[in-house]
Amino acid sequence: MKLFNSMTQSIEEFKPLHEGEVRMYVCGPTVYNYPHIGNVRPIVVFDTLKRTLQAIGYNVKMVSNYTDVDDKIIKVAKEAGVSEKEITEKFIKAYNEDRLSLHAMMPDAAPKVTETMDAIIAFINLLVEKGNAYVVDGDVYFRVNSVDDYGKLSNQQIEDLMVGARIDENSKKENPLDFTLWKRTEEGIRWQSPWSLGRPGWHTECVVMINDVFKEPIIDIHGGGMDLKFPHHENEVAQSQALFHNSIARYWLHNAMININGEKMSKSLGNVSWAKDVIEKLGADLVRWLMLSVHYRGELNFSDETIETARKELDKVRMPMKQAYIKSQLAGAELSGRDEEAVQRFIAAMNDDLNTPNGYAEIFETVKKLNQALRQREIQWDQVGAQAAALEAMLEILGIRLPKVELSEDDKEVFAQWNAAKAEKDFAAADAKRAILIERGLM
Repeated sequence: MKLFNSMTQSIEEFKPLHEGEVRMYVCGPTVYNYPHIGNVRPIVVFDTLKRTLQAIGYNVKMVSNYTDVDDKIIKVAKEAGVSEKEITEKFIKAYNEDRLSLHAMMPDAAPKVTETMDAIIAFINLLVEKGNAYVVDGDVYFRVNSVDDYGKLSNQQIEDLMVGARIDENSKKENPLDFTLWKRTEEGIRWQSPWSLGRPGWHTECVVMINDVFKEPIIDIHGGGMDLKFPHHENEVAQSQALFHNSIARYWLHNAMININGEKMSKSLGNVSWAKDVIEKLGADLVRWLMLSVHYRGELNFSDETIETARKELDKVRMPMKQAYIKSQLAGAELSGRDEEAVQRFIAAMNDDLNTPNGYAEIFETVKKLNQALRQREIQWDQVGAQAAALEAMLEILGIRLPKVELSEDDKEVFAQWNAAKAEKDFAAADAKRAILIERGLM
């Protein structure tokens, strides 16, 4: 497998730290609202990556956190007149419902910031003791100048970042780029620390949770949306460099953003689409198909046109598979075998930095072969079975579930009556039976 490493800005051969095992961490949501469609693109992308890694024989441990401490959470809780925990539990549940409805596997571990506080405080304390962080009036800041190559993940020079930084005359920071590790506060959920009663900064939490769950300071893959590359992931790297002299992960992967009708999704534009509404309207298979139709590093546009294109493409796959199941049952034939060469060509495309567009090309080639097999005067069921099974394997890696059709005896009888009516040219009766089959989703 080859992956595009954001740290080196190049395609690299994937070599895990431990043979046969992959340790992957994907930044999860700050849980103060329902997930929008952009929030779930990482779910689909990294679930597909996990499925691909498993298909080529790796044992994958994937971890994704919940940020359940944040100013936005406190604001929403105050407005609703409830505790922060009630807000976070509500939206963690909503996020997991969206994850499962998209056929994504649950993470092997899902740590919460509130459950990792002792480790976070101990981690910050180590940074202070080493001189990589400093305390001002109960707040703790990371000293960016204490590490080399700050900005290397986001490919930015520290001088350029300084030009863009807002410099406050009354700032407590030594350097405007220094970021908060601990925040002294008078409101919301707080913890006692050696510096003040307060709560941690966002950028520290993931570093600590990775160490806490994996029990080692470096993992194979760290992933998330492109919007997290700077400052969040950059600041994670800085802290890990300070304490462990590594960049947390050997491979950094970032998926691009989602646009709505060609425009960036934002509350100000009023074009935010909630994931649960989109999934309910389109169905999980169509949402995943559309999301994976574009390479994960390319921007994805949700529009009526792209949705309709995805629907037509998915129907091209659905229909011959449905026919294969129906015709084989009506003929009393068993589908067996699998076109392994087709599956391996598909996996080869996925191994090339998760190149789903090329994977789709192999799917359509297999669909073509299945259609040809179904159109033969004397159907060779081993050919039909081989192509159908290959498509099932490919779709499984994409997390797309096209349900197998199981005909009841009554279904078979209606098909027999429909065929008999056509043979007798009783078109009214044939249309009536056909309408029944359409209603049952069998045509």
